[in-house]
Amino acid sequence: MTNLADIRKTYAQQVFSEADAHPDALVQFQHWLDEALHAQLDEPTAMLLSTVDADGTPAARVVLLKNLQTGVPGGFTFYTNYESRKGRALTANPRAALTFFWPGLERQVRIEGEVVRTDAAVADAYFQSRPRASQIGAWASPQSAEIADRATLEAREAEIEARFAGIESLPRPPYWGGFTLHPHRIEFWQGRPSRLHDRLRYERTPDGTWTRTRLAP
Repeated sequence: MTNLADIRKTYAQQVFSEADAHPDALVQFQHWLDEALHAQLDEPTAMLLSTVDADGTPAARVVLLKNLQTGVPGGFTFYTNYESRKGRALTANPRAALTFFWPGLERQVRIEGEVVRTDAAVADAYFQSRPRASQIGAWASPQSAEIADRATLEAREAEIEARFAGIESLPRPPYWGGFTLHPHRIEFWQGRPSRLHDRLRYERTPDGTWTRTRLAP
């Protein structure tokens, strides 16, 4: 059996200094995201979404970033069923954290902020851009609800297919849409040798600019 305590990796690809960092945290994030895309990493837009519900219970799951807005206030947008567990948690407690991990670049980004629902028109436009099969799936799945078995889900899919037969592009379900996290804190982590990693934290000021602080690893 592998001894988990013996698993370790030396990080030594790059350096991330104050001189390298853009003054705007969202522009800096765009730079790192572009590099992750250029490196053709697996799922570069995957991010861990962490929420806390009305009872104070935390939960985390991986979702996909679907839009990044720089500027003020800026934001990270993803889509889901509003009646899912994460949708209910974000409605009850509209604060969340996002984590991106790009091991191929030895980088991590942590983001915290307030969450709002996207405008209906924006959600409509994104839904229409999805493949028809994904549109069917959004209608068919009562996300996070208990179901008897796989056959139940497949029967629901067939029902939706029949309901929208001959319709190329489906309307957006009323219970499905986007959330945008407006960040007030973003931390960039670059792996370095001897676990002496580079950590730069940005915090949003009232005037919309960012302050930057180096943290001990």
